[in-house]
This record gives sequence, C-alpha cells and structure tokens, in this order.
Amino acid sequence: MVRTASNCVAAALLWLSSAAQAFTVFACEPEWAALTRVLLPSAKVHVATHAGQDPHHIEARPSLIAQLRNSELAVCTGASLEAGWLPMLQQRAGRAVPVFEAADVVELIDPQPGAIGSPWSGDVHAEGNPHLHVDPRKLLEVAQALATELQQRQPAEGAAIAQRLAGFESAWRAGIARWTQQAAPLKAKKVVGQHSGFGYLWRWLGITQIADLEPKPGMAPTPGHLQRLLDGLRAQPPAGIVVSSFQDPRAGRWLSTQTGAPLIVLPATVDEQAGQAELIRWMDGILKQLLEQLSR
Repeated sequence: MVRTASNCVAAALLWLSSAAQAFTVFACEPEWAALTRVLLPSAKVHVATHAGQDPHHIEARPSLIAQLRNSELAVCTGASLEAGWLPMLQQRAGRAVPVFEAADVVELIDPQPGAIGSPWSGDVHAEGNPHLHVDPRKLLEVAQALATELQQRQPAEGAAIAQRLAGFESAWRAGIARWTQQAAPLKAKKVVGQHSGFGYLWRWLGITQIADLEPKPGMAPTPGHLQRLLDGLRAQPPAGIVVSSFQDPRAGRWLSTQTGAPLIVLPATVDEQAGQAELIRWMDGILKQLLEQLSR
C-alpha cells in the first residue's frame, strides 16, 4: 500500500513537472491555435478570440494580459488585424513576448501602401487584407513557416514537428484538391459581402464580391448605404448575401428579402479548441453552404 501511494505521488509530481515545462503559446485567433496543436500537441495554448468575435476589436482583459505574460510565443495574423488590442496587451504584460505573424510569410492581397486607418476611413490595412486563413493554400504556407518557428524554439521536438507537418500537408493537400473540384460550379458567381473577411476565399474560388454591406471597412451598415446598394443591384441581383458568424446579420437579411438572394452566414474560423480534423470540417462546411445556397 505504501509503495502504491509512493508511486502515485511520484507519478503526480512527474505530471506536474511536465505540465509546468509545457511550451506555452498565446494564439490571437483560433485558426493559429489549431495549427499549433497540430504541430506541437504538447503545447499549452491560450486563445484570445473565438468565432463569434471580431478579431479587429476585442477587450484587453486582465486574463488575456496574464496569458500573454506567461507565454513563450504569440502566434497571430499580423497585417494590423490585432493593432487595436495586441500592443496594449504586450505593454501591460510587462515582458517582450516574441510574435510569429502569419501575414509575414504569405503574399497578401489588396495592399494599400501609405493608407492610414482612422475613425473616418474605417479598418484600413495598408499591408493588405489580413484575413488570409480562408484560403487553404495560404493556411498551408503558414503551417510550414510555423513548423520552422516551433522547431527553432523546441529543438528537441524538431523531428516530431516535421513528421506532424508532413501528415498535415498530405491531408490538407488532398483537401485542397477535393475542395477545388467540388467548388467548380461556384466560379463566376457574384455575391454581396460584409467587409473583406472572405476576400481570399472568393479569389481562390473565382467568386466576385460586387458590393459591400459596410459603407467603409469596419463601419456598420447604414440605411442610406443599403438603399443605394439595393438601387445598384436591381439590374444585376447577386447570387447570395454573405456575412460572417460574428457580424450582425440584420443588414444582410434586409437586403436578402429585397433582392431574393439567400443570406449565407459563414463561420469566420474554427472552434477555439479545434485541431486538424476541425480545420478540415470547417472548410468542408463552408464549401457545402456555398454550393447549396449559390446553386439555387
């Protein structure tokens, strides 16, 4: 009995020691948390946002400050997506936590050199559209760069990370091939969107966003703007009205009733506890919704 108790205590101490030494990551968005779990499942991952939140605008809560302070790496989108809150977290954390930015390792679309965001211009990203994760080809590029980053910071895990990356690449490339084939009927479809959150997805699938529910990026739709949109769309009704899961659907619903185009609410990202399987299901779900709604 004594030996059993001692063994239990030793096992508990070993577990606590292992947990204390776990590499800790602060992920700004769920998609980067998911990739981190794929590549380094032993990591302790904190996620700052979820699919129901606008990643441009979140509160710098004390809990997030503590999570960043206790992390060894932050994995974020960059391209100013988190500019409204991450610098404040970093300042209040009291220590310089290194940041891996996905936007640094892919080519962004729609850059606006010299543009400066303001209350009058809306959410302007001079570097380019930061919502790159909705193009699975870009997400794969980020996974490859993140694997290299994690290998440098966890050299003892280097071979295992490379093996996990290879498994992810194989499954994800198969997914890209399947999604590309499935999405063929969506090519040349025209939609109205809200913001540029799915800009990379449209470009990949050959869909054109012909109008935006927002009068300026990040600004809420107004009655006057919606009426002007409707007037301009009468001659060429869109195939669908698309909003993100964190956006208020009322403006899209109104335009949908006026034009007869279906309102499509797409998940902006995966669940905050997601991994590889959920990433694949997320993209499967997006394609399924678009095919069902835009093929009417």
